[in-house]
Amino acid sequence: MNRILKAIICVTLVTAIVLSFAACAKPEILDGPGMINTVGELPKADPDLDSMFGVDKNITTLNIDEYLGRGDTVYRDMRMLYDPADYAAIGGDADLSFSITGFKVVPYPFIGSLQTLPVDNAYTGECLYTVEWNDDGSIKDAYPNYVESELALKELFPQDKNIILTCGGGGYAGMTRALLIFLGWDETKLYNIGGSWEYKGDNRFEIMVYPEDANDANFLATWRADYAFIQFDKLHLIAD
Repeated sequence: MNRILKAIICVTLVTAIVLSFAACAKPEILDGPGMINTVGELPKADPDLDSMFGVDKNITTLNIDEYLGRGDTVYRDMRMLYDPADYAAIGGDADLSFSITGFKVVPYPFIGSLQTLPVDNAYTGECLYTVEWNDDGSIKDAYPNYVESELALKELFPQDKNIILTCGGGGYAGMTRALLIFLGWDETKLYNIGGSWEYKGDNRFEIMVYPEDANDANFLATWRADYAFIQFDKLHLIAD
């Protein structure tokens, strides 16, 4: 009887050890309230050079729901709350009418200078970095405009994390990725998943509100967005 008991105890201990190693083999992440999803590492970023903005081959707005909620990853929506550019002329939306759960809104036009856009009235105001773009979409030069520019960039885009980027059509996300790579970020951790205008997943949350009795006077519930606010007049310009 003692032998049988000892055998049962040994088997139980071995099973516990094996299960413990298995649990450690892959990082655990939250996947919704009270749920745990065990996943492996993300595939390295692999931009499709044939796409207009270098959208990733593996992770896009079509399958992003499979990659949400990871502790090793940050999520950034690079759109403005309201963009002065006439994106309606190309089938887009100037308002940040919705976003995806887990994405922090960090408008690229406040991060760096824009490339030439195929729309009128593009933003030309203050930004953290002046970026000089080549005609082929590569960056010729980039330099900070404020003493705090590098601090802000490193906190908004932590270099020890995977960084998943989206915007309306993919352009702002592509510019962000190009700037971060130029400034020394690891390109294998930077994913442009393309335009959220095409997102059809289950984690969309509405920011535009359409009251039934408002006579089409819709409004933006901006408080719903996790928004990175940059107060430029509180920053310190770098002297020429």
